[in-house]
Amino acid sequence: MHVKKGDKVKVISGKDRGKEGTVLEAYPKKDRVLVEGINMVKKHAKPSQENPQGGILNQEAPIHVSNVMPLDPKSGEPTRVGYEERDGKKVRIAKRSGEALDK
Repeated sequence: MHVKKGDKVKVISGKDRGKEGTVLEAYPKKDRVLVEGINMVKKHAKPSQENPQGGILNQEAPIHVSNVMPLDPKSGEPTRVGYEERDGKKVRIAKRSGEALDK
């Protein structure tokens, strides 16, 4: 999977196209990611200990990983991801600038 938790990404297709956010969770087996503030859905919640009122909550739903692109650390524009071996470790690099995406 070309994105990880904590990556800044831009949505390239779907109803939230053009929006940017941070990856909150990645689900590699399902090829989906949860992005902050993207693909908001309404969830009906019964009253519970944490939420005694119940009601309708807004929360993010996962989107397919092919609909997001990581942002280049140099220019802040969407970029494709490449892989290189640097100092004996496999690192993700931004194709646009050659910068490492991994900290």
